[in-house]
Amino acid sequence: MNNTVISKNEGAVAWVRLNRPERLNAMNRQLVDGLSRALADAEADEGIRAVIIHGEGRAFCSGDDLKDLDAQTACEADTQAWVEAIQNITLQIMQSRKIVIAAVHGWCVGGALEWAINCDFRLFSESARWFFPEVTYGLFVTGGVTALLTKQVGPQVTKELLMLGERHDARKALDVGIAWKVVPDDRLLEEARGLALRIAERPADAVADAKRAINAGLHSTLQDAMARETAATVRGFLSPQAQARAKEF
Repeated sequence: MNNTVISKNEGAVAWVRLNRPERLNAMNRQLVDGLSRALADAEADEGIRAVIIHGEGRAFCSGDDLKDLDAQTACEADTQAWVEAIQNITLQIMQSRKIVIAAVHGWCVGGALEWAINCDFRLFSESARWFFPEVTYGLFVTGGVTALLTKQVGPQVTKELLMLGERHDARKALDVGIAWKVVPDDRLLEEARGLALRIAERPADAVADAKRAINAGLHSTLQDAMARETAATVRGFLSPQAQARAKEF
């Protein structure tokens, strides 16, 4: 039984909780597959209008679980399958007819940060800390962020965030436009619930059409960006130098 992602429905809202607190909800294959199923279930449920993704314990998600690196990159085919599974979450979030909300607390790193950027609204708690470690390791980002971030925050800030890999707080996320709103830690889930319920009050088709039109208009090169990212990420994962750096983390 896969308990790394736990879903529950509360009226028109689907709560999707990443549940590997002992690893700061780091991404392994079970968690990625569990999140994919949870998103698919929410998409198929006509009664669900909004999805809230959040994390159990001290973090939203600390990114790729580097303890599983050997299993994820045993050969090129396995690496390709792993990266495509991560990228598929992006497609599920951005192509969904539901509004997807990221409720971020604690660490939000790498692939998890990229998933958060894919969400329609991003609420950060005051404790949130985030960064892109991939380029520092000799790896590469996913989630279409080379296209999404460049258009949202501009090429200069995108280069700063991806190339320098510095750690940032919630205020920086708000300042550059990654966070929609920063709230006290003890208000994070309640704020996310309130937003989801406001969205649920609006006509479902109109909300879905608005999301689709905005994403298509703003991110028309998403597929091309993700194809480039997949190839670069696979090359990075298979690099002995990158694997050695990641294992030292």
